[in-house]
Amino acid sequence: MNFKVNPSFENKTSSILDKIQNFNTSGELFGNGDRNKIKLFDLDGKMINIKSFKIPNIVNKIAYRYFRKSKARRSFEYATILLEKGIGTPEPIAFLENFNFPGLKDSYYASEHLVTELTYRELVEIPDYPDHDNILRQFVKFTFDLHEKGVEFLDHSPGNTLIKKNENANYSFFLVDLNRMNFHESMSFEQRMNNFSRLTPKKEMIAVMSNEYSKFYTEKSETEIFEKMWKATSDFQEEFARKKRLKKKLKFWKS
Repeated sequence: MNFKVNPSFENKTSSILDKIQNFNTSGELFGNGDRNKIKLFDLDGKMINIKSFKIPNIVNKIAYRYFRKSKARRSFEYATILLEKGIGTPEPIAFLENFNFPGLKDSYYASEHLVTELTYRELVEIPDYPDHDNILRQFVKFTFDLHEKGVEFLDHSPGNTLIKKNENANYSFFLVDLNRMNFHESMSFEQRMNNFSRLTPKKEMIAVMSNEYSKFYTEKSETEIFEKMWKATSDFQEEFARKKRLKKKLKFWKS
């Protein structure tokens, strides 16, 4: 077993470990749990969530033991890095890895549970969401700041940014599902634009995002930013649709 606790929670180590070890028989299920399972727990008056990652296949069992860090460990370490960089994310609490032959058996990541008003997904699915344009533009500034700090969030998708409303029409943004990230000294224009590709298929939202991004990224014109952002989005959507068609065909052949 490999178990690490955030120094801020060391005085609660035994309680955290107990909750993780009894994950299957305690806690309140959060979400549908179709891939990774998340449960809510009370930690001395503080709501936390613990994510149990899907059991890896045989290849990844070996890889996560000898060659790569597990998703749980990466989530913990990346959250720590984000907070050090001043980027919003739920506070990391602990991670635990269990090993057997031939490798990683299961793994867990515990973090602060944040309750927020919305995610980016609502901006995509509800065009008339209150203060839509303002929230979207503040989200773009948040993403620009990520890029300026060299953070390439590979799962920058609709459900992975929590959005909390503050006073005076200001919003705070928090990244979740953190196990896929790259950190750079600086990010190229192509890397920056590709990082928007998973967010929305709506051209009108891309137009707003490219307009706002151009206010801060002055090395390219608004037109260049829009064209590159829209191409990255279109390419992703086409690939996503292709994979969906392939899965449908495979399902048909198997039936």
